[in-house]
Amino acid sequence: MTDQSQLADYVGLLKDIPVLVVGDVMLDRYVYGDASRISPEAPIPVLAIDHETAMLGGAGNVVRNLVALGAKVEFISAIGDDQAGREVRHLLESEEGVTPRLAVESGRRTSIKTRFCAGSQQLLRADHETVGPLSKGGCDDILEAVARGLTQARILILSDYGKGVLSAQTLPALIDLASQAGRPVVADPKGIDYARYRGATLLTPNRRELAEATQMPVKDDAAVLAAANHLIKTSGVQNVLVTRSQDGMSLVEGAGAVHHLSAEAREVFDVSGAGDTVIATLSAALAAGVPLVAAARLANAAAGIVVGKVGTAVVHPEELVAAFHHQDLWQAESNLASLDQARERVAAWKRKGFKVGFTNGCFDLLHPGHVSLLAQARAACDKLVVGLNSDASVARLKGPTRPVQSEAARAAVLASLASVDLVVIFGEDTPLKTIESLRPDLLVKGADYSVDKVVGADLVQGWGGRVLLADLAQGHSTSATIARLKS
Repeated sequence: MTDQSQLADYVGLLKDIPVLVVGDVMLDRYVYGDASRISPEAPIPVLAIDHETAMLGGAGNVVRNLVALGAKVEFISAIGDDQAGREVRHLLESEEGVTPRLAVESGRRTSIKTRFCAGSQQLLRADHETVGPLSKGGCDDILEAVARGLTQARILILSDYGKGVLSAQTLPALIDLASQAGRPVVADPKGIDYARYRGATLLTPNRRELAEATQMPVKDDAAVLAAANHLIKTSGVQNVLVTRSQDGMSLVEGAGAVHHLSAEAREVFDVSGAGDTVIATLSAALAAGVPLVAAARLANAAAGIVVGKVGTAVVHPEELVAAFHHQDLWQAESNLASLDQARERVAAWKRKGFKVGFTNGCFDLLHPGHVSLLAQARAACDKLVVGLNSDASVARLKGPTRPVQSEAARAAVLASLASVDLVVIFGEDTPLKTIESLRPDLLVKGADYSVDKVVGADLVQGWGGRVLLADLAQGHSTSATIARLKS
């Protein structure tokens, strides 16, 4: 069995791995607001809309997960000649490392899933889409793009959401192209006729989908094994990975080996998109030459992380490495995060209705003045993020003899404080980029500043936030402490 350190090492192999994804892309819209009253027109809640967001959904979420892991993705799909399609294209082009190849079908509506949410509670989902096979021209465009893409990609991922890109006509041709190119095929299946995926290297159904496709019970390990073996025999696929929610995963190999993997999640907030995370992680690992069982373990760990987040989230390499080192950065054991991780976490807090505060500094030698400022900041918000100057940034600002403590040491001390919910290290001279990315509701600095001198104050006030100038505890400074030590 591969040990944890070996799995952590495998994560580094995923960077820049070329992957080809084909499937149904969607636009996921989220409309957030407050539902504190009932409509006088009908017994339904009235949603007072606060803000809206949009992100890639369906196969697009597989792409987002691959990008987060560091893979290079060529994505082939179809959109309508409409505003939603143009928005999908823009979102894809905004993802670093993604090359989109989109067939445009006139008369076809780009799939939109609009979710109306009050806080973290979803009230309604409205779908706007066309379900049906592509035109012959669209199918030809897809096949031609796949044939070209397979010359570079190391694996073909089929993300089937049943909207028409992966039809009964195109699927066999796609799998045949991959076979001719010597590339493995991993498919997230849809429907009940899995013979459509004949020749695929691996299918990733969830427990319900396995039951529907085989018409067999799947309540325990033995039943799942029997159903998966039946699926392999009748559909002509090589291996099956069954995702089983709180019961983990079961990898059933056509050669006879069986591996039941326990669930890794410590706390489940949202299972949305977990299947996309699984197929992305598993496929990237296989493309990097990771053995099948180890790739499944990587995917299992990634699923355990992503269900601890709110919404269709993604997993970053550092989170996976930390999970194998028993240091889950997403949980309260550590409040250190990269900017990307912090942005996700802040967004999740805001979806729950929390007010997010932000302050920043060098915090070289933590003293009572720092503690007082952080306590005041935390008292004025629900969650406090601290932006910490990197070592290089401190040296530029304070001189070559500073900092006294490394950024790792400073971050560890800050993250251990009850008043601090998250620490983000930034390398610039000011936290402006971090503030722009996190969009806090509250910006806190010491009272020795005036509001017009606080970096980012105009931005925060511009999106409806406020600036707090905290009282200073007199008689404390890092420079004075260092001077006393020298004397």
